[in-house]
Amino acid sequence: MSNPTGLLHNRRRLLILGGLMAFSRRGHTDGAETGAAEPQRWREQFEREVDHRLDVPVADQQQYLELLKLSLAAAAITDTTAQAFVLVDRSPNVQAAFVVVKIPAGGWFWLGATAVSTGKVGTFEHFTTPLGVFPHSLDSPDFRAEGTLNKNHIRGYGLRNMRVFDFGWQLAERGWGDGGSSKMRLQMHATDPKVLEPRLGRVESEGCIRIPSTLNVFIDNHGVLDADYETALANGEKLWVIKPGRQIVPWPGRYMVIVDSQVTERPAWSPLPGSTLPPIAPPPVSPTEGLPAI
Repeated sequence: MSNPTGLLHNRRRLLILGGLMAFSRRGHTDGAETGAAEPQRWREQFEREVDHRLDVPVADQQQYLELLKLSLAAAAITDTTAQAFVLVDRSPNVQAAFVVVKIPAGGWFWLGATAVSTGKVGTFEHFTTPLGVFPHSLDSPDFRAEGTLNKNHIRGYGLRNMRVFDFGWQLAERGWGDGGSSKMRLQMHATDPKVLEPRLGRVESEGCIRIPSTLNVFIDNHGVLDADYETALANGEKLWVIKPGRQIVPWPGRYMVIVDSQVTERPAWSPLPGSTLPPIAPPPVSPTEGLPAI
């Protein structure tokens, strides 16, 4: 996957000059205001349904949208239809996910942001979360969490029936030993609601993207990244992972985009969580119990 984030600093002056253009005070609508009522309704629904939210300033929203556009261009994604995207900043000083929409009017609309956790290096089988544009397709079907406890007494994928969004095998940098690259299974998923979810906002995963349970449910129930799944359903395919009776966003998408803003200081809008949280020290249990923590 191409990594456009090295262009960030070269574009800084342009971003500053263009940073506040076409923004509303509550969020970016890069383009005409026509047709913004529906995205605004979904922004309000995001605010009602999702916790661990982050209030990203307008100028920073603009910079992230520029990174998103650069990533799509580098990956030769030319689809200009209305669609939703999940954008992740893996920077250790940010650790956030953003749900944004390319709206029918041709602009961009910011639905919301939450804290996440990406790959923490320095431990065996922990990868640096890879950069790039990753399609969410039926080539790597999603599944649902069993909700069982692993050997560390942790529900690695979260509570039972939480959806695990699977982006297939991806090349990533190993965070242990002599480094180098190898394949890891890239997933976006919920995590243990009692032990690990309060720590979202820190780099703590094995390379996947840990998200709040409420964001998991929002993306799942509203088909935010389910363009391919919806097409398959319309063609008569039976997909057990899809719940019946969902309320789908008008513009389901198919791409998760991972960038690194390379910020050197933690922004005020993304505070470091639980600085007083004790280290995780779960009681020992049988090593054969449950799923591995991710």
